[in-house]
Amino acid sequence: MTEFMFDGPAEAQHGIILAHGAGAPMDNPFMIAFAEGIAAAGIRVARFEFSYMCRRREDGRRRPPDRAPALIECWQTTVEQVVQMGLPRENLFIGGKSLGGRIASMIADDAGVAGLVCLGYPFHPSGKPERTRVDHLQFLRTPTLVVQGERDSLGTLEDVEDYALSPAIRLHWLTDGDHSFKPRKVSGRTEQQNWEEGIAAVVGFVNGR
Repeated sequence: MTEFMFDGPAEAQHGIILAHGAGAPMDNPFMIAFAEGIAAAGIRVARFEFSYMCRRREDGRRRPPDRAPALIECWQTTVEQVVQMGLPRENLFIGGKSLGGRIASMIADDAGVAGLVCLGYPFHPSGKPERTRVDHLQFLRTPTLVVQGERDSLGTLEDVEDYALSPAIRLHWLTDGDHSFKPRKVSGRTEQQNWEEGIAAVVGFVNGR
Protein backbone atom coordinates (compact mmCIF):
# COMPACT_ATOMS: atom_id res chain seq x y z
CA MET A 1 0.00 0.00 0.00
CA THR A 2 1.20 3.49 -0.86
CA GLU A 3 1.92 5.76 2.08
CA PHE A 4 0.64 9.31 1.63
CA MET A 5 1.18 12.75 3.08
CA PHE A 6 -2.07 14.73 2.90
CA ASP A 7 -2.72 18.46 2.94
CA GLY A 8 -5.99 20.32 2.55
CA PRO A 9 -9.58 19.51 3.51
CA ALA A 10 -10.68 15.88 3.30
CA GLU A 11 -14.06 17.02 1.97
CA ALA A 12 -12.57 19.08 -0.88
CA GLN A 13 -14.28 18.90 -4.25
CA HIS A 14 -11.00 18.55 -6.15
CA GLY A 15 -7.85 16.65 -5.35
CA ILE A 16 -4.36 16.33 -6.78
CA ILE A 17 -1.72 13.63 -6.33
CA LEU A 18 1.86 14.89 -6.51
CA ALA A 19 4.98 12.77 -7.01
CA HIS A 20 8.53 13.94 -6.28
CA GLY A 21 11.43 14.43 -8.68
CA ALA A 22 14.26 11.98 -9.29
CA GLY A 23 16.56 12.97 -6.45
CA ALA A 24 14.52 14.45 -3.61
CA PRO A 25 11.73 12.97 -1.44
CA MET A 26 8.12 14.06 -1.08
CA ASP A 27 8.93 16.25 1.92
CA ASN A 28 11.65 18.41 0.38
CA PRO A 29 11.11 22.21 0.53
CA PHE A 30 9.79 22.48 -3.04
CA MET A 31 7.21 19.74 -2.56
CA ILE A 32 6.15 21.08 0.83
CA ALA A 33 5.68 24.59 -0.55
CA PHE A 34 3.55 23.46 -3.48
CA ALA A 35 1.50 20.97 -1.47
CA GLU A 36 0.74 23.45 1.28
CA GLY A 37 0.15 26.32 -1.13
CA ILE A 38 -2.30 24.35 -3.27
CA ALA A 39 -4.03 22.95 -0.18
CA ALA A 40 -4.49 26.47 1.22
CA ALA A 41 -6.86 27.10 -1.70
CA GLY A 42 -9.14 24.29 -0.52
CA ILE A 43 -7.78 21.51 -2.72
CA ARG A 44 -6.96 18.10 -1.26
CA VAL A 45 -3.30 17.25 -1.94
CA ALA A 46 -1.79 13.77 -1.64
CA ARG A 47 1.97 13.25 -1.87
CA PHE A 48 3.61 9.86 -2.29
CA GLU A 49 7.02 8.34 -3.00
CA PHE A 50 8.17 5.84 -5.60
CA SER A 51 9.57 2.56 -4.26
CA TYR A 52 13.21 3.52 -4.78
CA MET A 53 12.74 6.64 -2.66
CA CYS A 54 10.97 4.64 0.04
CA ARG A 55 13.99 2.33 0.17
CA ARG A 56 16.29 5.31 0.49
CA ARG A 57 14.20 6.60 3.39
CA GLU A 58 14.62 3.23 5.11
CA ASP A 59 18.38 2.77 4.69
CA GLY A 60 19.69 6.23 3.81
CA ARG A 61 21.35 5.04 0.59
CA ARG A 62 20.97 7.20 -2.50
CA ARG A 63 19.96 5.22 -5.55
CA PRO A 64 18.76 6.04 -9.07
CA PRO A 65 15.08 5.89 -9.98
CA ASP A 66 13.56 2.54 -10.90
CA ARG A 67 13.02 1.85 -14.59
CA ALA A 68 9.98 3.39 -16.26
CA PRO A 69 7.72 0.29 -16.13
CA ALA A 70 8.04 0.10 -12.33
CA LEU A 71 7.42 3.84 -11.96
CA ILE A 72 4.38 3.65 -14.24
CA GLU A 73 2.94 0.73 -12.27
CA CYS A 74 3.47 2.62 -9.02
CA TRP A 75 1.62 5.65 -10.39
CA GLN A 76 -1.27 3.52 -11.66
CA THR A 77 -1.63 1.78 -8.31
CA THR A 78 -1.51 5.09 -6.48
CA VAL A 79 -4.30 6.60 -8.58
CA GLU A 80 -6.54 3.59 -7.94
CA GLN A 81 -5.91 3.80 -4.19
CA VAL A 82 -6.89 7.47 -4.07
CA VAL A 83 -10.04 6.80 -6.12
CA GLN A 84 -10.96 3.99 -3.72
CA MET A 85 -10.57 6.46 -0.86
CA GLY A 86 -13.57 8.28 -2.28
CA LEU A 87 -12.21 11.05 -4.53
CA PRO A 88 -14.06 10.81 -7.87
CA ARG A 89 -11.79 10.23 -10.84
CA GLU A 90 -13.42 13.11 -12.70
CA ASN A 91 -12.29 15.50 -9.92
CA LEU A 92 -8.79 14.07 -9.58
CA PHE A 93 -5.62 15.64 -10.99
CA ILE A 94 -2.21 14.01 -11.06
CA GLY A 95 1.33 15.25 -11.58
CA GLY A 96 4.46 16.28 -9.80
CA LYS A 97 7.98 17.60 -9.94
CA SER A 98 10.13 16.69 -12.95
CA LEU A 99 10.27 12.85 -13.03
CA GLY A 100 7.03 12.61 -11.05
CA GLY A 101 5.19 14.73 -13.60
CA ARG A 102 6.78 12.99 -16.56
CA ILE A 103 5.65 9.53 -15.42
CA ALA A 104 2.20 10.91 -14.61
CA SER A 105 1.99 12.18 -18.20
CA MET A 106 2.49 8.60 -19.41
CA ILE A 107 -0.56 7.28 -17.56
CA ALA A 108 -2.90 10.29 -17.54
CA ASP A 109 -4.98 9.36 -20.59
CA ASP A 110 -5.50 5.74 -19.54
CA ALA A 111 -6.17 6.75 -15.93
CA GLY A 112 -9.10 8.91 -17.00
CA VAL A 113 -8.25 11.73 -14.59
CA ALA A 114 -9.46 15.31 -14.83
CA GLY A 115 -6.06 16.82 -15.54
CA LEU A 116 -2.29 16.67 -15.37
CA VAL A 117 0.12 19.11 -13.71
CA CYS A 118 3.86 19.01 -14.46
CA LEU A 119 6.15 21.16 -12.33
CA GLY A 120 9.38 21.53 -14.28
CA TYR A 121 8.94 18.94 -17.02
CA PRO A 122 12.20 17.21 -18.07
CA PHE A 123 11.84 17.75 -21.81
CA HIS A 124 15.40 16.43 -22.31
CA PRO A 125 18.40 15.45 -20.15
CA SER A 126 20.54 18.35 -18.98
CA GLY A 127 23.05 19.30 -21.67
CA LYS A 128 21.48 16.95 -24.23
CA PRO A 129 18.68 18.89 -25.96
CA GLU A 130 18.74 16.47 -28.88
CA ARG A 131 17.45 13.63 -26.66
CA THR A 132 13.89 14.87 -26.31
CA ARG A 133 11.19 13.22 -24.19
CA VAL A 134 8.20 14.62 -26.00
CA ASP A 135 6.93 11.94 -28.39
CA HIS A 136 3.93 10.99 -26.25
CA LEU A 137 3.18 14.64 -25.50
CA GLN A 138 2.17 15.18 -29.12
CA PHE A 139 -0.89 12.98 -28.63
CA LEU A 140 -1.84 13.67 -25.00
CA ARG A 141 -5.61 14.13 -24.57
CA THR A 142 -5.76 14.96 -20.86
CA PRO A 143 -5.94 18.69 -20.07
CA THR A 144 -2.42 19.56 -18.94
CA LEU A 145 -0.62 22.41 -17.24
CA VAL A 146 3.17 22.58 -17.45
CA VAL A 147 4.75 25.12 -15.09
CA GLN A 148 8.29 25.69 -16.35
CA GLY A 149 11.20 27.99 -15.57
CA GLU A 150 12.27 30.04 -18.58
CA ARG A 151 15.89 28.86 -18.29
CA ASP A 152 15.25 25.33 -17.09
CA SER A 153 18.28 23.27 -18.21
CA LEU A 154 15.90 20.39 -18.98
CA GLY A 155 13.76 22.51 -21.29
CA THR A 156 14.19 26.26 -21.77
CA LEU A 157 11.64 28.60 -23.29
CA GLU A 158 13.65 28.55 -26.52
CA ASP A 159 13.82 24.73 -26.55
CA VAL A 160 10.14 24.14 -25.97
CA GLU A 161 8.95 26.71 -28.51
CA ASP A 162 10.13 24.34 -31.25
CA TYR A 163 8.30 21.24 -29.98
CA ALA A 164 5.08 19.91 -31.50
CA LEU A 165 2.97 19.50 -28.37
CA SER A 166 -0.66 18.48 -28.00
CA PRO A 167 -3.19 21.34 -27.94
CA ALA A 168 -4.30 19.90 -24.58
CA ILE A 169 -1.07 21.24 -23.03
CA ARG A 170 -0.93 24.71 -21.52
CA LEU A 171 2.50 26.16 -20.67
CA HIS A 172 3.01 28.65 -17.84
CA TRP A 173 6.48 30.20 -17.89
CA LEU A 174 8.13 31.50 -14.71
CA THR A 175 10.46 34.44 -15.21
CA ASP A 176 14.14 33.44 -15.33
CA GLY A 177 13.41 30.27 -13.34
CA ASP A 178 15.71 27.25 -13.34
CA HIS A 179 14.53 23.64 -12.94
CA SER A 180 13.33 24.42 -9.40
CA PHE A 181 12.01 27.83 -10.56
CA LYS A 182 14.82 29.79 -8.87
CA PRO A 183 15.67 32.98 -10.79
CA ARG A 184 18.93 34.90 -10.84
CA LYS A 185 19.16 38.04 -8.69
CA VAL A 186 19.65 40.18 -11.78
CA SER A 187 16.12 39.22 -12.89
CA GLY A 188 14.56 41.18 -10.04
CA ARG A 189 12.52 38.11 -9.10
CA THR A 190 12.81 35.81 -6.10
CA GLU A 191 12.38 32.08 -5.78
CA GLN A 192 9.44 32.66 -3.45
CA GLN A 193 7.72 34.85 -6.03
CA ASN A 194 8.10 32.20 -8.70
CA TRP A 195 6.86 29.48 -6.36
CA GLU A 196 3.82 31.57 -5.45
CA GLU A 197 3.08 32.28 -9.12
CA GLY A 198 3.43 28.59 -9.92
CA ILE A 199 1.10 27.61 -7.09
CA ALA A 200 -1.47 30.17 -8.25
CA ALA A 201 -1.29 28.76 -11.79
CA VAL A 202 -1.94 25.23 -10.51
CA VAL A 203 -4.85 26.36 -8.33
CA GLY A 204 -6.42 28.23 -11.22
CA PHE A 205 -6.02 25.22 -13.51
CA VAL A 206 -7.57 22.79 -11.01
CA ASN A 207 -10.45 25.17 -10.36
CA GLY A 208 -11.09 25.59 -14.07
CA ARG A 209 -9.87 29.15 -14.48
